[in-house]
Amino acid sequence: MRRGLLLLAVALLAMALFYISPLWTFRIWGDQGLFGIRILRAQGDLVAFLLRGTPLAPYALLVWVAGSFLILTGAQWVFNRLALEE
Repeated sequence: MRRGLLLLAVALLAMALFYISPLWTFRIWGDQGLFGIRILRAQGDLVAFLLRGTPLAPYALLVWVAGSFLILTGAQWVFNRLALEE
């Protein structure tokens, strides 16, 4: 049961990281945003959208890679802690 939940958590994390990346090409929901939340637009690339107008805008891909690395490192630490408590 725990293994299934961890696999589901990893799949959701991977989908979230894929959505905020510039590689998202799916248009699953409308232009008004997911559940009406304007920031969750259908085109993905959330990092570039959030960095627009800032000095870091040209480095959106690099920011995404660094952020994804930190998120995955934190997730690995949490999963290792959960696995040790068996």
